[in-house]
Amino acid sequence: MPDDRSTRDRLLDAFERLLVSAGSRAATLDAVAAEAGVSKGGLLYHFPSKEALIDGMVERLREQGARDVEKMRAAPQGPVDFYLETSIDTGSDFDRALIAATRLAQEQVQAARAALSDIRDAWFAVLREHVGDEALARTIQLIGDGLYFDDTSGFRDESALQHVKDVLGRLSS
Repeated sequence: MPDDRSTRDRLLDAFERLLVSAGSRAATLDAVAAEAGVSKGGLLYHFPSKEALIDGMVERLREQGARDVEKMRAAPQGPVDFYLETSIDTGSDFDRALIAATRLAQEQVQAARAALSDIRDAWFAVLREHVGDEALARTIQLIGDGLYFDDTSGFRDESALQHVKDVLGRLSS
């Protein structure tokens, strides 16, 4: 099946996959080109340096984050349930981008830290607007963080989301 993604997106996908699976040191320009099935010259045409690759990844992450916030606002089940239900690694491109950016943020890459912070702030704003209570919105966000951490750390509890919904249901009664 042919890959209809642009070369630029294939390169960013490869960079993210390498960051997630092997870390920043392994995500060299040569490794990214090989992972994407592109010549080094093809990679350099789109991204002349690793910094440019990071910038491209962060720009795309911000776009994905903005789309996610809009989905959250429009979710038929409401923003809280949407946020909690998506607080697991579904294997989506957005999840991979979030995990890759987290790897960079752990290495003090400021652009990645800023993008992750801005996305979290946008999610929080939707939660706060929806529940009308800053402390409850922050608690929901922290619960989502915990669900995501457990899932990406291999400690996923299949009943955790239902437990969370049960407790939040008691709060609104």
